Amino acid sequence: MAAPKKGRGVAGGQSRPGRALAIILIAMVALTGGMFWSGHTTPRLGIDLAGGTSITLKAKAEPGQESAVNETNMNTAVGIIERRVNGLGVSEAEVQTQGRENIIVNIPRGTNEKQAREQVGTTAQLYFRPVLTVADGGPPAAPSATPSGSASGTPSAKPSSSASGASVGEKSPTPTATATTQGRAVSEALKAPSPTPTATASSSAKPKASGTPQATPSADATAALQQKFATLNCLDPKQRAAAGQGVKPTEPTVACGEDNPGVWAKYLLGPAEVEGKDVDDAKGQFDQQRGMWIVTMDFTDEGSKKFQSITGKLSQQADPQNRFAIVLDGQVVSAPSVRQTLSASAEISGNFNQESAQDLGNILSYGALPLTFETQSVDTVTAALGGDQLEAGLIAGAIGLALVIIYLVAYYRGLSMIAILSLGVSALLTYVIMALLGPAIGFALNLPAVCGAIVAIGITADSFIVYFERIRDELREGRSLRPAVERAWPRARRTILVSDFVSFLAAAVLFVVTVGKVQGFAFTLGLTTLLDVVVVFLFTKPVMTMLAKTKFFGNGHPWSGLDPKRLGAKPPLRRARRATAPAAADPKEA
Repeated sequence: MAAPKKGRGVAGGQSRPGRALAIILIAMVALTGGMFWSGHTTPRLGIDLAGGTSITLKAKAEPGQESAVNETNMNTAVGIIERRVNGLGVSEAEVQTQGRENIIVNIPRGTNEKQAREQVGTTAQLYFRPVLTVADGGPPAAPSATPSGSASGTPSAKPSSSASGASVGEKSPTPTATATTQGRAVSEALKAPSPTPTATASSSAKPKASGTPQATPSADATAALQQKFATLNCLDPKQRAAAGQGVKPTEPTVACGEDNPGVWAKYLLGPAEVEGKDVDDAKGQFDQQRGMWIVTMDFTDEGSKKFQSITGKLSQQADPQNRFAIVLDGQVVSAPSVRQTLSASAEISGNFNQESAQDLGNILSYGALPLTFETQSVDTVTAALGGDQLEAGLIAGAIGLALVIIYLVAYYRGLSMIAILSLGVSALLTYVIMALLGPAIGFALNLPAVCGAIVAIGITADSFIVYFERIRDELREGRSLRPAVERAWPRARRTILVSDFVSFLAAAVLFVVTVGKVQGFAFTLGLTTLLDVVVVFLFTKPVMTMLAKTKFFGNGHPWSGLDPKRLGAKPPLRRARRATAPAAADPKEA
């Protein structure tokens, strides 16, 4: 009974090739349909094939910190810029150093190219500074004859801003003030120590010292800062950009902030209490209750302690000294008032839309650049050179494919049709998957990736050859085609899997240890190696099983590639056994 079961097993294996073919056919239809449904019917191209933008950034050190431009900081900046750009879905972006102080960023043409250009050189230095005083950001007004005891006046309309939910008050309106009033406000603010829980804006007694040691500005520094605040015109873009440049975090400074489109305020700010490195995560999201886009931030453990300390102090103050300014790259993006102590998280609200909120969250999540960069050049890269190289590569690939087909036809004859069909299925799956991976993970096809696809032609053809030669070996042993197909498969399968595993392992190692365009070669090589296994198991083997039942292949037609005479096959095993049986019986009869 054991022998018939074994025979039925072989027959069953031969009679079910349609199941495997149905699986791969359904997969091909589903993937192709998904490609057309997504609207991305062609693979995304890298900068060498599609063109794009090449940006050159030059590192600038702050005065007295020239040693900051070093290899460590440059490599850190490269990593941050690369994460920012790829965080926007712009894959295949190249970020690398050039010389001692330059960074080259190559961004392929794509939907997020503009956003990436805006973010690559943004320093993203984030500070939380206490507000000492605030005034209208327009041109300095002439001294007024009317005395005023404080920097108050006609408020201008402003949107509300908060620092974490309902526990924080709204942003106070920005007062207008004359130059004389502003000067007096600056002097009083700089003379006062940092806010403490026992201090108020109108207290005449000297409050307790702040927990963070801060140097008291000298008379000359106070006068200079007073003059700078009084003459600052936030409507002038040059003055806005230069307002807080070259100021250390431990020093007071002035800055501008846009409350509404075209409405600016200027701020006198104390030393920074919390820095951007204290932010653990940030993201832009839509606040359903207020109907506006905000940026939420979660702090590290150390940042939470700092934020708790500063909000605890500010919550005891009167406006505007109960407010902290969120300063990004020298500009105030929000200045909310504080009602109670906060610690775990904060939010930035203001004039955000979806794009600007998500951009700021992306920048803050990946950290600030350790250096300040200025854009040296922004060049548009054309695809002309890459197109010529691609054309040459495709010609080389076509020649190689043609030689493979000629060899298969000349040596394997009818079997070559199975190999050619399998190559076509593999090529179709490779193209469709590459087209889908563009919008899915940002994969972009570059010249090395094309080379990887060309190399894969040989890997795939090698799998067919291994299987065909195993079948021929079985035929040489005197077996008929149908049993030979089934008996050859386990041996060929092991060889194919080992060979493809080695190729995939090499591609994986190459992908991990390399950067830039070489990763495109490794990724494509690994992808096509996996597809080779799928095609051989689900297409080549089932098709071979079905064709073995036809007269053309089953009877060993001379053009089938499986002619027993041409292969030098031995006599059939059953006939040989019958011929030797009487000879073995003669001695017994004797």
